[in-house]
Amino acid sequence: MKLTRLAQAIALLGVGAAAFAQTAPETPAPAKLERVEITGSSIKRIQSEGALPIQTITREDIKKTGVVSAEQLLEFVSANVSGANNLSAQQGFVTSFARHNNGASSANLRGLGAGNTLVLLNGRRLSTHGLNGSTVDLNSVPLAMIERVEVLKDGASAIYGTDAIGGVINFILRKDYQGLEVTGFGDVTQRSGGNIYSGSVLGGVGALEADGYNVMASLSYDRHSKLRSSDRGFSNNGFQPERGLSPDTTGTPYATVRTGDNREAGVGSALSSFDLPSGSTVNKANLLSLQGKCNSVAGMSQYQADLWGNSANEAACAYDYGRDTVLQQPVDRTQLVSRGTVKLAPDHQAFAEVIFSRTVSEMEFVASQFTGNLFYPVGGAYYPTDLANAVNAISPGSFDTSKDVRVRWRCLECGPRMQETTTDAYRVQFGAEGLVFGDWDYKVGLSTAGSKADSIASGGAVFEDAFNTAFNSGVINPWLQPGQTQTPEARAAIDATRANGTHIFGGETTLLQFDGAISGEIMKLPAGPLQLAVGYDVRRESYTFQPSDANQPGIKDVGGDPLLDKATRNIYAVYAELAIPIVQNLDAQVAVRYDHYSQIGGTTNPKVGLRWQPAPEVLFRTSYNTGFHAPDYPQLYSGEIEGLLNNAVADPACPLPAGDPNCVEKWDTREGGNPNLKPEKSTQWSLGVVFQPVDWFNASVDYFNIERTDRITLLDPRSVLENYDVLGENVIRNPDGSINYIRGGWVNSAGDKLEGFDISVNFNGAIAGGKWNAGIDGTYLKSFKTRLLENQPYTELVGEFGSVDTGFTDVYARWKHVIHATYSTGPWSTTLLNTYTSGYKDQQPLGTIPPGFDPDVKPYYLWHLSGTYTGIKNASFTAGVRNLFDKDPPFSAHNVDDVGGTGWDARVADPRGRSFHLRATYKFF
Repeated sequence: MKLTRLAQAIALLGVGAAAFAQTAPETPAPAKLERVEITGSSIKRIQSEGALPIQTITREDIKKTGVVSAEQLLEFVSANVSGANNLSAQQGFVTSFARHNNGASSANLRGLGAGNTLVLLNGRRLSTHGLNGSTVDLNSVPLAMIERVEVLKDGASAIYGTDAIGGVINFILRKDYQGLEVTGFGDVTQRSGGNIYSGSVLGGVGALEADGYNVMASLSYDRHSKLRSSDRGFSNNGFQPERGLSPDTTGTPYATVRTGDNREAGVGSALSSFDLPSGSTVNKANLLSLQGKCNSVAGMSQYQADLWGNSANEAACAYDYGRDTVLQQPVDRTQLVSRGTVKLAPDHQAFAEVIFSRTVSEMEFVASQFTGNLFYPVGGAYYPTDLANAVNAISPGSFDTSKDVRVRWRCLECGPRMQETTTDAYRVQFGAEGLVFGDWDYKVGLSTAGSKADSIASGGAVFEDAFNTAFNSGVINPWLQPGQTQTPEARAAIDATRANGTHIFGGETTLLQFDGAISGEIMKLPAGPLQLAVGYDVRRESYTFQPSDANQPGIKDVGGDPLLDKATRNIYAVYAELAIPIVQNLDAQVAVRYDHYSQIGGTTNPKVGLRWQPAPEVLFRTSYNTGFHAPDYPQLYSGEIEGLLNNAVADPACPLPAGDPNCVEKWDTREGGNPNLKPEKSTQWSLGVVFQPVDWFNASVDYFNIERTDRITLLDPRSVLENYDVLGENVIRNPDGSINYIRGGWVNSAGDKLEGFDISVNFNGAIAGGKWNAGIDGTYLKSFKTRLLENQPYTELVGEFGSVDTGFTDVYARWKHVIHATYSTGPWSTTLLNTYTSGYKDQQPLGTIPPGFDPDVKPYYLWHLSGTYTGIKNASFTAGVRNLFDKDPPFSAHNVDDVGGTGWDARVADPRGRSFHLRATYKFF
């Protein structure tokens, strides 16, 4: 098929605009073009004939960005929504289910959740992460071996089955490599901390066409160093109440005394609620607060009761735990890829492929705060007599010195809690492909894949019951003044309770897949060949979750995880696809797929796409399809996990008088799986136009519209209280009417609607003896609406902070883009990149909003500059600066309770600051 240069460029845009502009070819295309399989279709065709909104990122593009991981690469995909569960944003509060995401990174096209983005490697599935059992871990993708990445920005359940509602990311590895090359990379920050290093070796022998075989292998290693909040000024101060930022905790290193009792032991606290001169009735007291000296201890401050709307804590201090977090967790990643291909006949080849990765990461959280069963004994050397006198002076009889004291205390001496997770992932695959007869292609593959992850307590962890016993003996002093330290006896008592090195939890997933397809031309129609593809996909998936040994004492803050015995499901699917030339320059893609799951039954999903090119300068495309996402194993089968709310919330049906401080608490919660979940379902359509009026300019605009029903969401216990009139049965009460616990967990919610535009504009030309290209790729999110219950109005998420109350903790920015500009002359090439995320509404304080609070988080944008030199034979050098202008993240008044970041937002911003990177590659032969 002979194409003019202009027609070829237009048709390539029909496949999708490139992530970074490519200079138009200088010579006409050859008469015969290779037929290839494009992501989103099972029919092999000349690539320029496609009509799918695909963004392609090449290996050379990746080098220019200065990234070494797939998670970093997605920063340059505007359709990927900033997620709360990636490595860069996991350093917040340890929620019950998020902690099972240790060490994992995920993609999130359209913001529909990581489970709705299908991640493929060479067009086939990978196993999900061993711990979360739900999403593919991007750490298992060997970026050093990537030839290109194809991002399909359209639903694809009719082709690939489950998980493809938001789109598909297909990582395509290098093949048929010959030679030996070594690459080294370093990315060093200007302000220290958070450095990144990597190295790889790639070798291959045999030319497939000439020798009939090729064998290649790659070994790579990269390391991300730890970056602490204390290393950056923007994250080192979580106490800025005048701007709305302040910690919501009374767990302080100088202990707070609480009301209440230990029901199990029958011990009552010395403190009852007492009245302050302000008129507030409080249930906590800290001597430093009553003296106006909370800030005399490093990191402590007066609890901001007005800011949080919690008058019960007016006599308490708070601790700036956000400044103790880690901005970038340390990660060590090793990856091995090997592939052998044999040419069986002129039109047949077989291959074997082995991929292995090991990722070791360490999450670090602030030191534990203890509450509930800490009772400092009467007669202990450190009994708070001064506090008792101060309380009784304010409210006589409120402190009974004949009783033990119930304490809330943050054990800084225990050290920060650290969890080291080792994840081993693999895929072994055998396959064959070629021609059956005529132009009919076939492919067949058999693969086994898996992921196993284990987390251990690597620091700061203690066995809770043993610690409570040690504390209740009175040997530990929870009221240390500045300059004081624990006695050797107290330190020994704490050390005796440590759980460092203890297994916390582990999980394993497996995938066995047998798939195949044939495609070819059925007949000639007046407008062209009618092509058909039919295929099958048979899979067996399993997931196992193993908590700590049931006979092992509970570890503070990580206990209560239920065992999930090996759960297995069988899936079989058949699908068909037609490429139909309707009339000249008007083609259709029609596809349908039937999937059957052993747990949830069958589902059929069709897709129809049209491509119309009325003139060489313009192309129109549209599609309609349905999709589904099958419930994941943890959502179906996980047992109940006990926890508590992040913040104190009022009981809407409290049996006590209105305003009683005991009606506002961080209530106990229970969350778990739901075997009655239904699959998520979607209907979606798109409409786009691609045009190139001149050979130095092209552009595309694609509108997308997605409606999802039966969205699987983790019902947050706070949502239960907020919808008490409907969900009140989920509040389990004690005989006296007080809340025992709130039941949350996985449910099917009403659903959501979203719509927006993908925009791409590219220019290219020649100047001063060199070539240049520039452009922009962006996504405009017009609306993303969601609702929990059918009778509720929709809540708009675009431009909002996000909230666990809605089940969405991601940032849905109105506009995201990547600007690129490259100039090349001789062996030199220079690239300038700009990433931009529009601003959004900040998380508001729960109580009184201070005058200095800015309701808007400012837009975030970075500039990156790199240059490449290839003037030395067999060598290539790329040097650059990331965050060229050393821009800090914009201020946000949230404090790591729901998402990572203190005074900034880890879902959006890069905390590293300006960094300098150098990549050197040398090919020996």
